[in-house]
Amino acid sequence: MEGATPARLYATVVGAVLVVAGILGFFYSASFGSPGEVDDVLGILSVNAWHNVVHILTGAIGLLVAGYAARQYALWLGVIYVAIAIWGFAIGSGESILGFIPINTEDNFLHAILGVLGIAAAMATPRGEVRQPTPAT
Repeated sequence: MEGATPARLYATVVGAVLVVAGILGFFYSASFGSPGEVDDVLGILSVNAWHNVVHILTGAIGLLVAGYAARQYALWLGVIYVAIAIWGFAIGSGESILGFIPINTEDNFLHAILGVLGIAAAMATPRGEVRQPTPAT
């Protein structure tokens, strides 16, 4: 991959994984309740339809911006996921963020890991790296 950076790798890989995880999650729970019917993906991560939608949207954004704003994506998603992890640990396993997005301890650890990796990827990527379009030949 030409011009690969840690942030671009993060945006591409994490983006793809989040989209796939969100789609897979609908096979476990498609309930849009508060939190509605909650099920554990692979017996580990608590999801409902809202949780799945959040994963699909945040993953799709990563895939869309991987070529031109990967550093910003990695940094902001990292900060948001660390905050969500802290919030999740504070309210406890089996509860819901904002009253409708279910979380458990495993979710909190996953969010913390993705958050720290995002921040690290952003910090490891030089600022202001701009890709110039290649002239048509």
